[in-house]
Amino acid sequence: MSTIRKAAAIGGGVIGGGWIARLALNGIDVAVFDPHPEAKRKVDEVMNNARRAYKRMATKGLPKEGRVTFAPSIAEAVKNADFIQESVPERLELKLKTLAEIEAAAPVDALIGSSTSGFKATDMAKDMKHPERFLVAHPFNPVYLLPINEIVPGEKTSKEFVERAREVYTSIGMKCVVINKEIDAFVGNRLLEAAWREALWLVKDGICTVEELDDIMRYGFGLRWAQMGMFQTYRIAGGEAGMRHFMAQFGPALAWPWTKLMDVPEFNDELVDLIATQSDDQSGQWSIRELERIRDENLVGIMEALALAEKGKGWGAGELHNSYVKQLGKTAKAKVSQAAARAKAEKPKKAAPAKAKKKG
Repeated sequence: MSTIRKAAAIGGGVIGGGWIARLALNGIDVAVFDPHPEAKRKVDEVMNNARRAYKRMATKGLPKEGRVTFAPSIAEAVKNADFIQESVPERLELKLKTLAEIEAAAPVDALIGSSTSGFKATDMAKDMKHPERFLVAHPFNPVYLLPINEIVPGEKTSKEFVERAREVYTSIGMKCVVINKEIDAFVGNRLLEAAWREALWLVKDGICTVEELDDIMRYGFGLRWAQMGMFQTYRIAGGEAGMRHFMAQFGPALAWPWTKLMDVPEFNDELVDLIATQSDDQSGQWSIRELERIRDENLVGIMEALALAEKGKGWGAGELHNSYVKQLGKTAKAKVSQAAARAKAEKPKKAAPAKAKKKG
């Protein structure tokens, strides 16, 4: 399996910071470039939350944390890196400029992944000299805990680098799904966008508040989706006849006016104020960092619960969780053994005591 020797993270915001934390907590050194004056503070805060979560999660041990260093330029960050993750803001012109700088300084065989939420790899790689080693690697927040990674190759991405990407991301505990065809926003975000549009209408039309909508999700189908997804959940809803019966029973509902998915509410100040005010009422008593810690505790708890399923084999994310925890522990022991061997080899040997001369 391909492993990462040196990583570079270009962008240290919410997603970039999550990548940095996942890499460092897997024992990988990461060189970071982010021109924001508060970048180091923000990354340090994400790292603190990630350490807290991993301390609880990694019951079999953790490797020695990789060094996180901040470089003064993109060129310095990607120098000698074999893995580069780009996570700059979602502006195509900025992505193109950043990728040009990365390519100009990175080793020619370095794997380059983009965390973009919606741009196609083909569009981002149009000016690259070596587009065969570039692809979209789209995670979800928090990157250091949620294992899913949508790998979306561009038209010129080589099969060799797709397979290498799968191996590299898997080596840091991720579940890789290679998307068959390029499409704007990929799979996960298209599903989220559909739910988000309908949610905005429900709140705008006064059907429910943001808190009531969140409660319906987190106390209801969200729990089912967390461990079975949509289609497996609906298969069970079809009873003994399975998915065919479910489709026959609920298929006609697709023609009913249940959603406004093709119609978007006007995104004006009034709608923003309505949503923001209700969100403040719902969650204003916690800071963002406190909410992140609560979220992380809950995610680890859910994955631990899923890890106990199937007589300890684990189910879904729980099965991967078991494997990842073992992997972290195994890496930790290997690193300790390597460090001990190096220390032993470097330890100066004691000189043999001089033999006493015989009196003659």
